[in-house]
This record gives sequence, structure tokens and C-alpha cells, in this order.
Amino acid sequence: MSITLSTSIKELNKVGASTARLLRLIGVEVVEDLLFYYPFRYDDFTQVTPIIALRPGMVTNVVGFVELIQNKRSPVKRMNITEALISDDTGMVKVIWFNQPFISKSVSIGSKLSISGNVDNDYSGPLFKSPSFEIVGNGGGTNTQGLVPNYHLTQGLTQKQLRFLINQILHLSDNFHDWLPWEIIERSGLLPLPEAIKKIHFPKVKSDLTEAKKRLSFNELFLIQLQSQAIAIESKEYLAPIIKFKQEETKSFVDKIGFTLTNDQKKAAWQIIQDLESDKPMMRLLEGDVGSGKTITAIIAMYNVALNDHQAVLMVPTEILAHQHFNNIVKMLAPYNIDVALVTSKESKVISSNEEVNKKNDVLKLISEGTVKVIIGTHALIQTAVEFKNLSLAIIDEQHRFGVEQRKKLIEKSGDDKTMPHLLSMTATPIPRSLALAIYGDLDVSIIKEMPKGRKKILTQVIPEEGRSFAYRFIKEEIDKGRQVFVVCPLIDISDKLGVKSVKEEYRKLNEEVFPELKIEMLHGKMKKEEKIEIMKDFVSNKINILVSTSVIEVGVDVPNSTIMLIEGSERFGLSQLHQFRGRVGRGEHQSYCFLFTDSNQEVALTRLNVLADCDDGFALAQADLKLRGPGEVYGTMQKGFPELKIASLFDYDLMKLAKNEVSQLFTQDKSLSTWPELKEKSEEMKKAVHLE
Repeated sequence: MSITLSTSIKELNKVGASTARLLRLIGVEVVEDLLFYYPFRYDDFTQVTPIIALRPGMVTNVVGFVELIQNKRSPVKRMNITEALISDDTGMVKVIWFNQPFISKSVSIGSKLSISGNVDNDYSGPLFKSPSFEIVGNGGGTNTQGLVPNYHLTQGLTQKQLRFLINQILHLSDNFHDWLPWEIIERSGLLPLPEAIKKIHFPKVKSDLTEAKKRLSFNELFLIQLQSQAIAIESKEYLAPIIKFKQEETKSFVDKIGFTLTNDQKKAAWQIIQDLESDKPMMRLLEGDVGSGKTITAIIAMYNVALNDHQAVLMVPTEILAHQHFNNIVKMLAPYNIDVALVTSKESKVISSNEEVNKKNDVLKLISEGTVKVIIGTHALIQTAVEFKNLSLAIIDEQHRFGVEQRKKLIEKSGDDKTMPHLLSMTATPIPRSLALAIYGDLDVSIIKEMPKGRKKILTQVIPEEGRSFAYRFIKEEIDKGRQVFVVCPLIDISDKLGVKSVKEEYRKLNEEVFPELKIEMLHGKMKKEEKIEIMKDFVSNKINILVSTSVIEVGVDVPNSTIMLIEGSERFGLSQLHQFRGRVGRGEHQSYCFLFTDSNQEVALTRLNVLADCDDGFALAQADLKLRGPGEVYGTMQKGFPELKIASLFDYDLMKLAKNEVSQLFTQDKSLSTWPELKEKSEEMKKAVHLE
């Protein structure tokens, strides 16, 4: 059959049912998906090293002829060992493979091999252990020569398989319709899309890779700008409710919250209040580091909306965070007789004059009638069943977790076709103001960098395996003082092959071996919602000493009595995400600590962790992570929310600015985009494809 971009992946040569299942696990269903599955790094085998020049520790490529190849049985571990001697004009090197006896059947004496890998050493001199190899002349070179792509895999899938499959369909990239207007491609010095796809997978030289990354990164940043600027243009066609500043009431409210606002908080709150007094819809991003106090700034705005007899809504990414905000806001607004509602996919309730309404239909009715002034919830708030009487302020916490279309759906629920609510987006993701403006082209930006007074610096320490017992003794001393501990692990289930710590494994060890006398619980995303909420309630009320969790506690969870954050496998997280974890402690009066457990001895990994230990500025850490890890890994799993950034960097300001300017120029020429039908079609496709994270 003829293979096209929409052909199922299982129709490709050497793809059976098992391989197709593995490809689906990494998001590859059809041929087009495979072409857009980019490498995350490249092995540089552009230089062929003469055998005489090999030195232990090198990662390199040699090309030579097979002088000898044989299989033998190891008497110690009873494994098959394949040994070969490879020679070139300068010398000879030994190569060994373990438990791959079939190699001797495909490689014979006299074969010309290309070999790449780490150079090891034994009594006889340099050698290769289990290197990649190809027979030169049989289409060799894809896996051992040049810039060799490496892809994210799942267990059972190999790099060789992916390279083979992509190589056989690479020519189909010529069938891509380039949706980017040709004048932008020429003006911005970009590669055509088919050429960029070919070069991102198999670049011949480093300049190929640079050019391909520029074009594909530009695509992503351009589409973000296209969405956000379209919303900005649309918002200008609407009016917003005028929310008058209740100066005396607000001053009284702030005086009674129990702490003094920082200058940055006051400045941000004033900017928001001024925006709310306008009949033009506010479109503002409130950015602040972990623990800087964004939420109280937002509550001041919500309080003013309620005093104006209008409605305000706060949408957050997780149910745990929704419950936490709901409980805190109820306590703050209850003295002022302001009704507060909670709406998630599984629960709805209203606290009204110290009475509680739990039936979903009753809650929705109170919201639609306007009785409830403040509503807290998850993405369930944008479902059609939720209607507002006069929604005047929509606040989205953790902006990066929601796509542009989710924002749009929320702000469309104003209850009036001619008006739209003011929008306040919040994020703790540390990016400089210039980049925030470039990413979110439709938003003004307020930044809170000043931390609340009295906050003690969290003491952070990298703990190697030999320091584990000391750390456990210290933890026990803290718990004896009445303090609590977070333990974060990279995985939920035990994974022996990856050698990564899991929540279930760590929970069992701490509960049964290390601290059998303490109350320990675990928390992860696969648990039922009710169970997660109950565990968090118990942790907040100090009924649990140690909470073992995945990154579900990364965002917003606030337990002032917890003073220790212990992170297992810390080298597996980005600095920004580690900084988010660390921000879960240090919220009370007691000294707090962050322990970065690692068994890695890699210099780069340890350097990164020590940067975190020495620095508590999220903005500086994000910049450091970019330098140390590269743009594709700065935010780890958080990266997906910007949205779907596979290859673009949040720190490539020049490219962001270029994308922003090009989009602005297009909308100046034609707001409907009808002049560029393929671009308009791409924009419509994006709207349909948007899904909730």
C-alpha cells in the first residue's frame, strides 16, 4: 500500500502489533506523529578517530575491518561474550558485546564496521564495551556516524528502531503544507517546514541543527502569539464591568489579615484595582516566586468585586489546591458575609452565613442567581452547566497549566453577550518580565519579587547516599519538636529497571524500617479524590508526621508546620521544579530545610543541585537551569503547559520577539487571516485540538 502522512504507524515496515503499542505509548499513532517526534539530544560522532588515538573516557566513532570475531562463554556469570578485533591503518582495538551471540552471525571477518560508544580500558589497552555498530556499505551510518539523534523512549523501544522507522518515512515530509506565510519565512530567514523536519532528525552538520531548531521553535512561539493576540483583539470589542475601589473597606480588610503586605504586593494590588475600575477588560499576568504572596493580592481584588455586588472566580489546576484555596478564602471572607462556593468535577458546595449547601444543583442555582459572589474551582468551572449572573473577574492560578482556549471559555461566561470579565492570570513560573510579555502577548505583567517579611531562608543541602542516616536522625529530631516532613519521589510505582525511587517503595521503607513509630501516609495522582483530600486534611491538622508524595504537591499546597522537604532522586527534576517543591516548606515561623537526596556522581547533576543549594531566587535558578540542562528540559513536566513546547525555549527572547512582531504585522493586514487560508486552517485546527491538561 502507499504510505501517506495519515497512514497508521502499524503499516510501516518492521512495525508489528507490539511495536505499534509501544509507539502509541509515546504518542505516535500515524506517520505524521512520528515525523513530529523530535530528538531531545544528539551524539556527536562527526569525527572518525584513528584507533591509535583512542583514549579511555572518549565517546567517539571508529571505522575499521573485522580481523577476528568469536563467541565464548563466561565461566563466572555464565553469559555469552562476543569478542572482535577491529583494525584500521593505525592500529587495532578490541570490542566486546554481552549476551548478543547473534552478532557473530551478521558480522564476518573482513566486514567493514562503523563503531561508536564509550572507550573503556583493560590490561590490553583501550576497548569498546557493547558499542553501537553498523556494517559500512549496508546503509550504515544512521546510528554511529555524524550527529546521531536520541529520542525519548518507553521500555521495549530502542533508539535504533526509532531511527530506522523515521529514516524510511523522512521523504514524506515533502508532503507537508507549510502553513506559515512565505513572506514571513523569507523575511525571518527560516527553513521551509519539510527541510526543517529532515534536518531536525538527521542533521549532516551542526548548522543544519541550528537552522532546523530555529524554524520549529518559531512555529511553536508563533502559534502561541497567534492565539493570545487573537484574544486580545477580540477583547477590545467588549466592555467590562466597572468595579469601583472600595477604599475604606479594603483598608480595613488588609489591616485585619494578620500580616503586612510587601511593597510588591501593594503595587500589584493597586495595578489590578486600577484595571478593574476601567470599562476595558483587564488582561493581566501576576507573576511571583514561590511563597511571594500572589494569592492574598488576588483575594483583595475578589473582595472588591464582591463589595460591588458582582462575582469573581478563581480557577486552579488541581482539586487539592481548590480545596486549600476554598478553605482559606472562606475564613478570610466569612466575617464580611460573603458567600463562597467550591466547584470541582466531583464536588460542589457553598458556605453561606456559616451554613453549608452540598447539593450540586442547589450550588449551581445559587451561582446563577448571583447569591454567591466568590467561586473557587478546577476546570469544571468552564463546563456548560456552570452559569454566572454577572461574572466580573476571572482569576486563573498557575497560568501555564491552562491553554489559551481554557482562559477564553472562562471569560466568555460573564452572563452578558456584550461584556466580558476582567482576567487575572497568576503563575509562579520564574521567567523575566520581557519574556512574560513575549509569551503572553495579550497580557500586562505585574511581578512580585519581594518575599514577605520574617520569612526565613530555607537551608538546602545536597545529601549523597552515605549521608542518608544522618538526615534521618535530623528528621526524627524535627518531628519530635512537633514539625512535619514532605518526601517527594519521581515515580508512583516501583521500577527496578529504571532504578528510580517510587512513592510506594519509599513509603514502605520509611513506614516499616526507618520510622515504624511515626504516622506516615502517601499521596499520588492515581488515588481517589476523596482519599487525597482526606490525607491532606490530616496532614494540615498534624495527624500525619511524614507525607510521601509525587509532584502532586508541587503547586500551591500550604502547610506552615512542615519544615522539611526531602526529595528523592533529586537529579531527575529541573531546578525550577525543585524550587517549587522547596517552596512547600518555609511558610511558618520555624526554620525549614530542603534535603536533595541523590546517588548520582555525575558532575553536571551535582553542579545543578549545588546551584539550588546556594540560590533561592527562582528567576536566577531558571536561567541557571537553561545553561546547565538546555532549553528542552528547564521545566520538566511543567514545560507542556506553555503550551506543547516540544522544542522552543522560554528564554529565546529574540525569537519570541520576532514571532510576536510577525503575528502583529499579520493582524494589522488582516484580522480574519483570510489572506492566508492555510494559516487560518492551522489556527482553527489548534482551537479544536486544545485539551485540558
